[in-house]
Amino acid sequence: MMSAEPLAVDPVTAARRLLGATLTGRDVVATIVEVEAYGGPQDGPWPDAAAHSYRGPTGRNAVMFGPAGRLYTYRSHGIHVCANVACAKDGVAGAVLLRAAVIESGADVAARRRGPAIKPTAWARGPGNLCAALGITMDDNGVDLCDPTAAVRLQLAAQPPPPVSGPRVGVSKAADRPWRFWLADRPEVSLYRRSPRAPAPGDSD
Repeated sequence: MMSAEPLAVDPVTAARRLLGATLTGRDVVATIVEVEAYGGPQDGPWPDAAAHSYRGPTGRNAVMFGPAGRLYTYRSHGIHVCANVACAKDGVAGAVLLRAAVIESGADVAARRRGPAIKPTAWARGPGNLCAALGITMDDNGVDLCDPTAAVRLQLAAQPPPPVSGPRVGVSKAADRPWRFWLADRPEVSLYRRSPRAPAPGDSD
């Protein structure tokens, strides 16, 4: 059974540790190849205006405040389910968005969930597609990813591979912060798109 202790750290360190991890969800096993780190409220150790937790704890974002190793799910644009891994100490907000993964087994299941027109490299490219391919739903919010009996489980790599880093995708706040991490030369990694609402490059943190 995996311990959540390696994730009870700052979001950037947790994000790096999640690269190369194995994520299992409802008959599909995948390797994580792209993530984004998110901090917390202004009075916390990692203020982050782009984080759902920035304005403090609510019923919606409570999982972001710990404990580490829990799954935080939300709907992007009210449609696509996205999955984050809570990090930091219990009571301190921090999370890592799972952006892309490589399907290692259960390809037939992933293909059925994503549809016949989608190429294998795109099955789990992008947060919403990742959740669709692995069957992750809003009902998985709060799941303990270290629980071997859970429907969604995580196993960190013994030696996380070295990442490439750059600004996060689509955020309008803290848009220049290089808190997106990915594995080089992986076609499953999503393209960078800057939010049209973000300040010009260099004018944000």
